[in-house]
Amino acid sequence: MHRLFAELEPSLTVSEQNLADRVRYILRSNIFDVAELERLRREAVPSADEKATAEDTAPQIAEHPANVNAAVNTPVVVDSNDDGTVAQELELEHMRSTLEEAIVETRSTPLENRPRLPPIALSKRNRAVVRALNPMLVTYLEASRDLCETDSILFGAALAVCRIIGAKLSTAGRATGQSSAIPAWRIRIEERIAKATALIGRLICFRSGDKC
Repeated sequence: MHRLFAELEPSLTVSEQNLADRVRYILRSNIFDVAELERLRREAVPSADEKATAEDTAPQIAEHPANVNAAVNTPVVVDSNDDGTVAQELELEHMRSTLEEAIVETRSTPLENRPRLPPIALSKRNRAVVRALNPMLVTYLEASRDLCETDSILFGAALAVCRIIGAKLSTAGRATGQSSAIPAWRIRIEERIAKATALIGRLICFRSGDKC
């Protein structure tokens, strides 16, 4: 594909990786439907018969620059503010290793020691990260043996997302500083029960004629 692009547009300098990223963005964004993509492909890549004809009538190729430009230039134009820029910046291999490390770490961490995950904004970049990680989870989920392992996989995926986007995580754990503290609502209920018990005791004493 890169060789064909270089032949069609020798005046433009585009790296092979850059061109591949832009093609993936076009396919992922559904900018063109299947019929339109097929038409552009036929215009950009002639069939065998067309190639044979083109060899005999090579000078005529220069008469159709508009079709070539439509097939080549249009797909590679990407708005720098669109998801294409974000997709190009995402390193899938780095994300895959981050996901694996997070899942392994979660499996070996007790539930009460897991970090608290912050709420994540639904920005374009964050959604792009989640969309990139979703296919990677299939292998882990298919190999899951029970709900506990599935829970570890899903929590590990959420942890990986937070680390990739740079969200701040609480390293204190869920139980730290709270396991020994008694909730305020429980204290209030226990105080009311104690007062009610004392009042009932006085009423019983009064009814029996004893001085309490």
